[in-house]
Amino acid sequence: MASAKRGELREGFTTGTAAAAAAKAAALLLLGRTLGEAVDVPLPGGGRLAVPLAGVSREGPAARGAVLKDAGDDPDVTGGARIEAIVRLTPNPLVAVEGGRGVGRATLPGLPVPPGRAAINPAPRAQIEAAVREALAGRPGGASVVVEVEGGQELARRTMNPRLGIHGGVSILGTRGTVKPFSHESWAATVSEELSVARALGCGAAFLCTGGRSLRLLRQRFPEARDEAFVQAADFFEHACAEAARLDFPRVVWGVFFGKLVKHAQGMAYTHAHSGELDFNALAALVARAGANRATAERVAGANTARQALGLLDEAAAGRLAGLLAERARGHALAFAGRPIRAEYLAFDLDGRLLHDDTKGQT
Repeated sequence: MASAKRGELREGFTTGTAAAAAAKAAALLLLGRTLGEAVDVPLPGGGRLAVPLAGVSREGPAARGAVLKDAGDDPDVTGGARIEAIVRLTPNPLVAVEGGRGVGRATLPGLPVPPGRAAINPAPRAQIEAAVREALAGRPGGASVVVEVEGGQELARRTMNPRLGIHGGVSILGTRGTVKPFSHESWAATVSEELSVARALGCGAAFLCTGGRSLRLLRQRFPEARDEAFVQAADFFEHACAEAARLDFPRVVWGVFFGKLVKHAQGMAYTHAHSGELDFNALAALVARAGANRATAERVAGANTARQALGLLDEAAAGRLAGLLAERARGHALAFAGRPIRAEYLAFDLDGRLLHDDTKGQT
């Protein structure tokens, strides 16, 4: 990736982008195409990226492409890992993507992939398929792709995968294809700066979210609000609330997915996956208050992820639960703010459907 300006953190690319580039390079080699030092691939969120190749070679009827994952200035355990893809051309028009050596496999429910499947999330899986289809353009048939990660099993021990029931290797991830460098200080400073700009421009509400998808959903609910009012606060729940209060915002609106809502309701000042575990017993107690039967509450208490817990509820109970969680989250937001401030929540399920709305769309 291009080098950053002095003082800026350099972006990298995801394991999904690395696998997509490795797979496209292997497919191009099988088709007799000339390869350079890099291969251009589509990104899940739009745009493209030229990814340097670490190697590509024939293996009988197949070809193997390799990319060294560049995490930029992000302290990702997979930074520098060798991501490989073995590609075979097939008469079947499908592009089938599977995980091999060093790629984990899901064993528990509640994850983006079902138990028994390779831990290749939907967005990078689609990205790999799209990259290979570009290579195959104009040719009948499809391809099979097996993604491998050198040393993946060892790397996975330094991730959350074992606790989530993903065994045998790392996950292939990436909803946007690139990695924004993770730095507590720099990201917190960015949140402060963006809020400061919004307030200086006269924005009466700070619309806070944790990532790109929640940002899009929040914008859809408030199309009249100016762009500067929307701030990706990421996992900095306490910091964002405190900064909004310091800057005299009268109102903050959080747009979050269910898992983050649970963490806000539990009062986690910093909500990154590595910073703390969800209290499923406390969640189960709220599930009971939301009207679910005892058996469902007990299943929630034994859940592995917020996604799994939400999937145990019908639509009505999920909405009531989200309302109870939002009530608690508002209390923590006010405590972090340190002064009276109007705090509201929009909560979405993992498919982007609205679970709860404090705001009723009012700007």
